[in-house]
This record gives sequence, structure tokens and C-alpha cells, in this order.
Amino acid sequence: MAQQGFTSAKKWPQIFYGWYIVAAAFVVMMVSSGFGFYNLGVYLNAFVEERAFPVGVTSGATATFFLASGFAGLAVGRFIENYDLRWSVVIGAAISGVTLYAAPLVDTLWELYAFHILFGIGYAACALLPCTTIVTRWFDKQRPVALSVASTGLSVGGVLLTPLSVFMIDAWGMNGAGPVLGLCFFLGVAPIAVVVFRSSPEALGLCPDGYDFIGPRQEGPRTVSGVPYDAAVRSRFFTFMTAAFFFAFMAQVGVLAHHFRLITLRTDNTETASLLVAVLAATSIVGRLAGGQFLSHISSRTFVLVLTGTQSLSLLMFAFSESALSLTIATVIFGATVGNLLMMQPLLVAEKFGLVAYGRIFSANNFLTMFGVASGPAAMGMLYSSFGGYGPAYVAMAGASAIAFVFYSMSDRSYFAFK
Repeated sequence: MAQQGFTSAKKWPQIFYGWYIVAAAFVVMMVSSGFGFYNLGVYLNAFVEERAFPVGVTSGATATFFLASGFAGLAVGRFIENYDLRWSVVIGAAISGVTLYAAPLVDTLWELYAFHILFGIGYAACALLPCTTIVTRWFDKQRPVALSVASTGLSVGGVLLTPLSVFMIDAWGMNGAGPVLGLCFFLGVAPIAVVVFRSSPEALGLCPDGYDFIGPRQEGPRTVSGVPYDAAVRSRFFTFMTAAFFFAFMAQVGVLAHHFRLITLRTDNTETASLLVAVLAATSIVGRLAGGQFLSHISSRTFVLVLTGTQSLSLLMFAFSESALSLTIATVIFGATVGNLLMMQPLLVAEKFGLVAYGRIFSANNFLTMFGVASGPAAMGMLYSSFGGYGPAYVAMAGASAIAFVFYSMSDRSYFAFK
């Protein structure tokens, strides 16, 4: 459908408007992750402390967030193919904001699960899926760099906004902080999406990457090329790539959920653990930005194989490291893979299948890999309890990353390639 807006090329002739899209996507993902994804453990801990919910039962609530997000993403992918993408972001921000605003009303276990389900639905509609979709539409040759910059907002949100949330919850409790966090979520996402986002460069008379000006805005739907949805999801590449990211994210998210506790147990120092959590976030940011540059010289396929192999080696280091130094080295190596793997998922879908059904294809891929994301923390906890320590758990997650390497190597018949 036709997009309404202003011809920004006349207003800012020095900068391609796509980079304003990237900046807006950065902010939207920063706010949604800082008050959403990275805050899940903070919210859960607050509910346990303030409502006296049993830890064993409430831990499943986080999994329902991921599952709800995955299911909702299927509908979001179809929606943003046919309607103005901004509506999805605004509706998702409203659902997330209202859910947080209503946090003081959560008193029973079913209400806790409803909180996480609604929050997951809102997050799916306004965060990673729409933001990566719009950046993908605006860029072609510069897509890796654009996605690396935009998705860095995810890590920045965890560094800047999650500590702010902890401060507010410690000071006011969930009853006082919830409404404020809900307002911050909505106001930090919806206005910038409405003002800046435009669903395609053609809507402003531009071409991807800003190389050419093609005249007046299109008044009809955008014509794009690519593989149809039904053919894409039945392809060899989709099957093996999805399986690879299932295991890669299971290992990654499981380790992230237990990273602080591992460092605390191995060093007997919570300050060291807090510092290494910050180091992990920082290396994730630096690694992602560097990854966007590397992709101009190395194929996406080779890069993913390097990332999954490196993640496996870093988790083996965690399994056997006891000193603060060796744990720091493992944290830095692991952190460099974290942000890049998340960036590569939408980039691979766009590269392989084009844009004609990108939203639906990526949402299907994200839905299936979400089961790996949801199972990672629980698998780590079960392994820790079964073996009485984190060593075997981290070896198992290193194995999951190695499986991801094998599956991705089977996604097509070419191997390593440089540009």
C-alpha cells in the first residue's frame, strides 16, 4: 500500500534516508530489548521476591514469553508484507507498554504467565522482526553494515536501560516501577517509528543504498524479487539453516542465562561476575560492528561457520576455566559471537530468498529457532542439577554449537568462500 511521508531527500541531501531508518531501528531495538528481552530475568526476580511465587514454577514463565513471541511473529510477518510496517510497531509497543503498566495487577501464577505471553506478543510486533525487515528493504550492498549498526541497539539496551530498570524496581518495587517502565517502552518506540520509518525506499522515490533517485514516489505496492514463501520453507537451505540456528541459539541463550552464576561460583566474587557481564555486552557490540565490516570481504556462509565453531570453542573454555583471567578470555571470545549470530539470521534469509516474502520466511525461521531459545536456559539448569556443576552443562552446550556448525555446513554444497 502507498506510504505517506515526506521526501526527505530534499530536506537532507547529504545523507541517504536509509541511514535515518537505521538510526530509528537502533533506538527501537535498544528500548524494546533494554526494557524487554534483557529485563525478563529482572522482572521474574521481582515477581518472585515481591509476590513470593515459587521459583521452580515461575521459571517457565520466561519460556512462554519466547514461545508467544515466536507464534505471534508468524502473524506479524504476514501483516508487514501487506500493510504499513509502522502499524505493527505501534501496536506492539502499545501491547508491551500496557502489559508493563499493568504489572502491579499480577498476583497469581496464571496472571504471571499471561503477563509474559502478552509481553511476548507485543515484543514480536515491534522489535527484531519489523526492524530487521525495514533495514533489509532499504539496503542491498550495504545491508550487512546497516544491519550490524541497527541490531547493536539490542546490546546497548541491555547495557544502558536494564540497569536503569533494576534501579527503579529496587527503589519503587514492581508496583511503582511497572507503570513507568510501560510508559517508557511505548514512548521510546512508537513516536520514532511513526515519524521516521517508511516501509521502502521507493515510497520516497529512492533506491536501496541511495545510489539512484528514481523520481516521484510510487503510489502502488512495491515490486520486489525473491523466492515465494512455500518454495523457501521447503528448501534444503531453509531446513538446515533453521536447524543450525536452533542449536546455536539454544547454546547461546542458555549460556547467557547462567553466565553470571558461573562466574560467581568459579571466582566467589559477584563484582567480578558483574564486570564480566558488562564485558560480554561490550564485546558483543564491538564484535557485531566489526562483523558488518568483515562481511564485505568474506562470504556469509564462511562467517557463520567461523562463528558457530568459535562459539563451541569458547564454551569448552568456560567448562574448564577456573581463574578470573581464563574466564575473562572465554567471555570475550563468546561475546564476539553473540551479536553476530543474531545479525546473521535475518541477513541470510534476505540473501538467499530475497524480499518478496522476507517477513513471512524470517518469521517462520524465527518461530522454529525460538524453541531452541526457550529450551536453552532450562537445559542448562537441568544439566547443572544432574551433574552437580556447570562443567558438563557447558560441554553439552559446546556440543550443541558444534551441531549447529555441522547443520549449517550441510545447508548447501559450497564450502568456504571469500569475496
